[in-house]
Amino acid sequence: MNEIIKINQNEQGDVQVSARQLYDALGVSKNTRFSRWFEMNSKQLIESEDFTSVLTSTVVNNGAAKPIQDYALTIDAAKQIAMMSGTEKGKEVRMYFIQVEKAWNSPDQIMARALQISKLKLENKDKLIAELKPKAVFADAVSASHTSILVGELAKILKQNGIEMGQNKLFSWLRENGFLIKRKGTDYNMPTQRSMEQQLFEIKETSIAHSDGHTSINKTPKVTGKGQQFFVNKFLV
Repeated sequence: MNEIIKINQNEQGDVQVSARQLYDALGVSKNTRFSRWFEMNSKQLIESEDFTSVLTSTVVNNGAAKPIQDYALTIDAAKQIAMMSGTEKGKEVRMYFIQVEKAWNSPDQIMARALQISKLKLENKDKLIAELKPKAVFADAVSASHTSILVGELAKILKQNGIEMGQNKLFSWLRENGFLIKRKGTDYNMPTQRSMEQQLFEIKETSIAHSDGHTSINKTPKVTGKGQQFFVNKFLV
C-alpha cells in the first residue's frame, strides 16, 4: 500500500494524520487557503475528540523556521473530510484511510502495538525506579536512625540531595509552616505542641555553669529520626 499521507501515532497509541497533509493530498491548496479550508471542514467535528490543535514549523526562504498552525485529525475525521470534498481525489484518499484501518486492526499489528506499549511501560518503570532509588534508600536510612540531629545538619543533608536549603532558610520555613514557634520570647524556635505530639522534634537541654556560680539551662531543638524522614518526604518526594 503506497503511503499517500503519513500516519502518526500519539502517546496513547491513537492513529492520527496531519490536517495540512490532508489538505495537500486533496489538491485544494490552489483554490483555498488552509485556514479557511479547515474552518469550513471542521464545523461538523468536535475539538479534542476529532482533532487537536498542534503547532508545527516550516522553513522559509532565508532558512529560518517559521511556526505554522496544524491539526492532528483522527482517521474517522480525515475520512469524513475526504468524503466531503466530493472529488475523485477525495475518494482515493478515503479508500487509503480504510486500507490503513484494516491493516492497523490486523491481529499482527495489534500484537505488535501491544508489545511496543509493554516495552515503553517497562522502560518508563525502570527509569522511575532509577530516579526514586536514591531517595528511597536515603529515606529508609533516616527512618532507621535513632539519632536526633540539629536543624542545621538536616539542612546540609537536604542540600546534598539537591534542595537548596541553608540553616537559616530551613529555620524560617519550619516557623512559617507551624513546626517551630515563631513568637519572639524564651520559647522562640522551639518545637510547637503539634511537632512534639508528632514526635518530629525533641528538646535537648544542656546545663551551663557560669563564672558567677549560677547555672542556666540551654534548650536546643533537634530533629528525631521520625522527623528526619518526615521532612525528607516533604522536600524530596
